[in-house]
Amino acid sequence: MNGTRSVIEIINKRRSVRAWKKTPITPDHLNSIIHAAMRAPTAGNQMLYSILQVDDQQKKDKLAKTCDNQPMIAKAPLVLIFLADMQRWYDFYASSGVKELCEKKNLPYRTPKESDLLIASCDALIAAQNSVIAAESLGIGSCYIGDIMENIEIHREMFNLPKWVFPITMLCFGYPKSKNKNPKLTRRFDEKYIHFRDVYQRFGKGDFDVMYKKSIEEFNKMDNKPPYVENYGQRFYLFKTGADFSIEMERSVKKAIKDWNEAKY
Repeated sequence: MNGTRSVIEIINKRRSVRAWKKTPITPDHLNSIIHAAMRAPTAGNQMLYSILQVDDQQKKDKLAKTCDNQPMIAKAPLVLIFLADMQRWYDFYASSGVKELCEKKNLPYRTPKESDLLIASCDALIAAQNSVIAAESLGIGSCYIGDIMENIEIHREMFNLPKWVFPITMLCFGYPKSKNKNPKLTRRFDEKYIHFRDVYQRFGKGDFDVMYKKSIEEFNKMDNKPPYVENYGQRFYLFKTGADFSIEMERSVKKAIKDWNEAKY
């Protein structure tokens, strides 16, 4: 257990882990991870999220396919889906006769809209990151899976998700296979490209040449560059922003937002 490490050290050394021992997460460690998530800041103390633990191996196997074909998901000892959740509050409102009160007072009965989805997503993601830091302090590695936002129809059916519940992210946890105490960290941009004061800043080609210098150098050394790609920016777009999984995520999220807006109690 790495409880003596400072929070700053944990954050600075944390990196995604995609290979885990088969050892199950201990009950004490699981309780600590969930408790840390639930102590996260939350809008108005509403806790506009739910945490869905996936224990069923068949469901893990299916998630490995529906989340952009990532076999590691099926092997993760612990899988948690963080849900932006407005359904619980509206079930509570229904049980409290809020709609009837609005009718009696001639007030509009407001149902969740895009702003509610965004604030609930914020709640869920803040809770998720709390769980990541708690897990890291216990020697447990993790990996975010944003692809849970894809294939909304399949995931709704798998987990019985109402339309006012959206799977904003998924986390895989496990005790790392690697014993390396100081793994190589993924490169980050220089702070000046991220941290602004008072006003937002945009950049030009000269700035980007410096900002992406290492990535550009690595691209230029590649032996297997696609013949139609001229530079690193074009390659990144084709492999990420313009890739099939991004197009599916766009479709799925549009469907989820439409259903969220149109749902009735």
